[in-house]
Amino acid sequence: MSGEAGPGIGGPETVGPGTAAPGTVDPGIAAPGTVDQRSEGLDIRGLEVRYGPVRALRGVHLAVPRGAVAAVLGANGAGKTTLLRAVSGTLRFHRGAITSGTVAFGGSRLDGVPAAAVVRRGVVQVPEGRRVFARMTVAENLRAGALSVPGRRAAAARERVLELFPMLAERAHQRAGLLSGGEQQMLAIGRALMAGPSLLLLDEPTLGLAPLMAARIADTVRQINAQGTSVLLVEQNAAMALALAERAYVLEVGEVTLSGPAADLAASDEVRRRYLGVGMPETDRPVGTDPGPAHERPERTRLAKWTA
Repeated sequence: MSGEAGPGIGGPETVGPGTAAPGTVDPGIAAPGTVDQRSEGLDIRGLEVRYGPVRALRGVHLAVPRGAVAAVLGANGAGKTTLLRAVSGTLRFHRGAITSGTVAFGGSRLDGVPAAAVVRRGVVQVPEGRRVFARMTVAENLRAGALSVPGRRAAAARERVLELFPMLAERAHQRAGLLSGGEQQMLAIGRALMAGPSLLLLDEPTLGLAPLMAARIADTVRQINAQGTSVLLVEQNAAMALALAERAYVLEVGEVTLSGPAADLAASDEVRRRYLGVGMPETDRPVGTDPGPAHERPERTRLAKWTA
């Protein structure tokens, strides 16, 4: 993965009220030295990550306020999974390292903190590909997610998980490897919730799932957030991600090239063309998509762009 800056989305953006001019800090990020409600949530500033000589992230700024859902969009290899690893403290397991910048949650630094300690601070990642313990039962997978949680809290967490996913109670004594892909994704999310996270990191939760199951996962994310858990969502289903999120970021070759309210990104011509399949030339548009009547197509929205 190249560490060099890729081309930004579209041409120069018009900057309007509530957005940041090129080269300035996004309004979603508090200026250094200031205190605001975002200190209670996830606050990433100037993050650079390398795998040996390869730079995977460069100058990334991102915030997830307490109780919010933020989405990260981008093509394969853009650095989305690396971003989540940097937050969860699992970079070292993949021979990666944060070389500059900071990651903080709840006002405390996470960069340099071991993964187990990050979990104890309330940040839990659900990895891409589900990664359930295939030979263990559903019940054993859930218990594994609560190894560091006191008994009463673990019991309450289990009750919450089984309320969200009744299927897991029905399959409690079944080996996880025998579950369908959608059921395994439910188990992976349930296992993460057993730790009682304040911030849930979701890496491609609908990858490879049928549309109906993907919609069920999206509804579950809404419920989890409604119960007070913040969510940082990495998802290639851009339409779903933007519908769930309050704020969204576009990663290109390791850099945030576009950010703003999710509704504004959903209305952006470039985001619609690149990630939603709308407004593309007829020869390039995916089968089954429609740009809609010309008078209903949104004009360019005013979004913040980052510069090095």
